[in-house]
Amino acid sequence: MSRLFNIGSLCTDFVYSVPSLVRAGETLDSSNRQVFPGGKGLNQSIAAAKAGCEVIHIGAVGPDGDMLVECLETHDVQTNDIHRSEVASGHAFIQVDPTGQNAIVIHGGANRHLPRGIWEHALARMTRGDWLLLQNETNAVDEILYAASEAGINIAINLAPADVSVRTLPLQLATLLIVNEAEAQMLSGCTDIEEAFAQLRARYPDTAVVLTLGRQGLQFQDVNTHQYGRLSAFNVEAVDETAAGDAFVGYFLAQLVAGEALKIALEFASAAGALAVTREGAAPSIPDRSEVKILVREQGSLEVIAGDGA
Repeated sequence: MSRLFNIGSLCTDFVYSVPSLVRAGETLDSSNRQVFPGGKGLNQSIAAAKAGCEVIHIGAVGPDGDMLVECLETHDVQTNDIHRSEVASGHAFIQVDPTGQNAIVIHGGANRHLPRGIWEHALARMTRGDWLLLQNETNAVDEILYAASEAGINIAINLAPADVSVRTLPLQLATLLIVNEAEAQMLSGCTDIEEAFAQLRARYPDTAVVLTLGRQGLQFQDVNTHQYGRLSAFNVEAVDETAAGDAFVGYFLAQLVAGEALKIALEFASAAGALAVTREGAAPSIPDRSEVKILVREQGSLEVIAGDGA
């Protein structure tokens, strides 16, 4: 049975409810503060496990990281490859406005101190059919991409958070690239999102590219069919968008590990991401597989608008 190996971040999320997202020079009073286990890596591992996938998490926490490891274990994610660092665990400060939109500041902490031997040991255990999932919240992403590609491993990278440094990553080695609107603009250097997506398709012709657009759905490039297309979004009432992208990525990878076709995997993942925005928090907002199946059944197949990739 194929597995998902996730080399990903583990963070404590401090979530503040604010009347609007803070602007430069502005001070706002929050109406509420909540603390959740989080980090893109942790959220995505939990989402994949909830989708029914066998997940091995590779990462690092500090002396304060017991809550994060226990959260993964509660959701049946394997944690033997989590390094205990002397550096404090990563954390995030998250603003959420009344519409559910958010703004996030992260501090990597132990996530940026993952020893090479930990991830090398994980890669050495991967077999045909397994998938490797990466984000941009840990150290050595470029080294891991080269090592995994040389070993012939299926590689998915969720390019978050994105800054100018991502333009130097060897992303052509990835099997699958997942970006949101801001990440696509950063990577391509284009502000127009249609032009940005076209640039990514042209730059990475041998890599499947998925561009998530929130309430506008998503666009994708399927290298197996040499086509690209769009999927419309599910219709839900947003409360908190914090982990929507992570729920999408985790469910998407779980479907690919199970051997599903790209379009079917995207539809299931889109439903998971939609459900995640209907509740508060990061990891606690990730839906169960049964909930996702109900939403897909209730709202039917998503509209697919195909293109020829030209």
